[in-house]
Amino acid sequence: MAELVLKARRSGFGSGAQEAFNSVQSAGAQADPRAQRIDARAAAALLRQQLTPDKKWRSRRVQPEDFEQFDLLLAMESHNLLDLKRQCPPELQSKLKLLLDFVPGFEGRDLPDPYFGPAAGFDHVLALIERGVAGLGEAWRRGELGQR
Repeated sequence: MAELVLKARRSGFGSGAQEAFNSVQSAGAQADPRAQRIDARAAAALLRQQLTPDKKWRSRRVQPEDFEQFDLLLAMESHNLLDLKRQCPPELQSKLKLLLDFVPGFEGRDLPDPYFGPAAGFDHVLALIERGVAGLGEAWRRGELGQR
């Protein structure tokens, strides 16, 4: 969900953001090695916000080269951030952040996991993702993301 929101909103971040955020991909620190389709409840929540998931999208696991390739790796939950820190070379760990660290008052908080609850949980998580992505855009506009 976060990948699609970021791709949809990056053009509103301001000058240079479209180019800076040109490669946005989802990957899980502990994702199933077998590529999985998007959860139907997540897809429905996205569609309710006029965001259309790519039918070809499949999950993937974080790869060692991701730490070099990407300028920023956003974790949704603190335990995923810890997993990423274990995998990431020490000199690249400044690239690792929690998405909600970009939302004032939510720093250090996890996105709730909606998978074992009602479908409405996906709408709640999507609203939090939107706030995180908006905060990311604000950080970009303030020059806090190490723009080149």
